[in-house]
Amino acid sequence: MKLLDKAERIRIYIGEDDKYKGVPLAEAIVREARKLGLAGATVFRGMSGFGANSLIHTNKILRLSEDLPVVVEIVEHPDRLRPLLTILDEMMKEGMITREPVDVIAYRHSKS
Repeated sequence: MKLLDKAERIRIYIGEDDKYKGVPLAEAIVREARKLGLAGATVFRGMSGFGANSLIHTNKILRLSEDLPVVVEIVEHPDRLRPLLTILDEMMKEGMITREPVDVIAYRHSKS
């Protein structure tokens, strides 16, 4: 098993209703990561949260517009993340991106 000698995780915090060229932003980010040949991307949908504008978004049944929080997470070598970060600068009108070093213990996929 070959582990990355150095890896970073970026987390992209956006809203469920955010769009890029008419496509949900989370989906557009995953597509860009795939085009760049990155190791993978995962999208998480939150139950509630708030951002810079302090407006609380929740999944309570009586809310008409949920716009729930979404986090896209990608782990890759820092050099391979750089092009995506440049693209994200254009794609994102609001939200937050964090970056931190991680230890990759295992990274496997089937050959089929």
